[in-house]
Amino acid sequence: MPSPNAFLIDLDGTLYHGERRVPGADELIAALNERGIPFLFLTNNSSASQDTVAQRLNNMGIPAKREQVCTSSMAAAAYIAQRKPGASVAIFGEAGLRGAAAAAGLSEFAGDPRQGRPDYVIQGIDREFSYGKLAQAGRWILGGSEFVLTNPDLLLPSENGLMPGAGTLGASLEAMTGVKPTVIGKPSPILMNFAFDLLGVEAADVTVIGDNMMTDIKAGAQSGCRSLLLLTEEGVTTPHNLERHQVLADAKPDLIRHNLREIQDWILSGY
Repeated sequence: MPSPNAFLIDLDGTLYHGERRVPGADELIAALNERGIPFLFLTNNSSASQDTVAQRLNNMGIPAKREQVCTSSMAAAAYIAQRKPGASVAIFGEAGLRGAAAAAGLSEFAGDPRQGRPDYVIQGIDREFSYGKLAQAGRWILGGSEFVLTNPDLLLPSENGLMPGAGTLGASLEAMTGVKPTVIGKPSPILMNFAFDLLGVEAADVTVIGDNMMTDIKAGAQSGCRSLLLLTEEGVTTPHNLERHQVLADAKPDLIRHNLREIQDWILSGY
């Protein structure tokens, strides 16, 4: 596969697990920066802001600037703002989603019954999700609020093992309401096109790097990018489930590497 002009690089499971840096992550990103190769850290995780993500990476020794970070929260807020500037949104998520909504000029719905319902219910990862939140969000969606899901991830890798993702919470809302959400994050082209615009590149010039067949690699296939799967024992897609994940994703990676140093060697061999 020829070397591309730009990269979209996944975070969770690719560059780190929880607070633990994946070996070679710091060297890979430093090499890209030194050679001026354009890239974005592209994450489905909606919980943190650009600044928080960049700081977290730097704390792990991975060099990062806020403008190199692209999140599903940013793309979700932009998606809504383009369709209804200043829309009222009920947010079921964390600080990153609230900050992105505010930056996009959206108005957070206070939940006062006298205000009726919000224009949108936007849901991301919410580690304080509850039965009460499920009931309220579901009532608004059944009442006509549009349902936007930041990302469909059912599982999130962490230093303590796999955890439920935003997609798991979204599945409960979909089951309650019968309404399919507009999905923003990978593999949806919505996040991918948002990232292409930030980079100022065409899809054909981009390679997606990630550990998840059903989000990272499928996103590449659906958006016209090339894809590189990081296949390890700790990622979402492992040597043991690769065949099954390829069937579920209905996609195959253009290239497979087994650690980040192999990926760095491949990239630099073309520059």
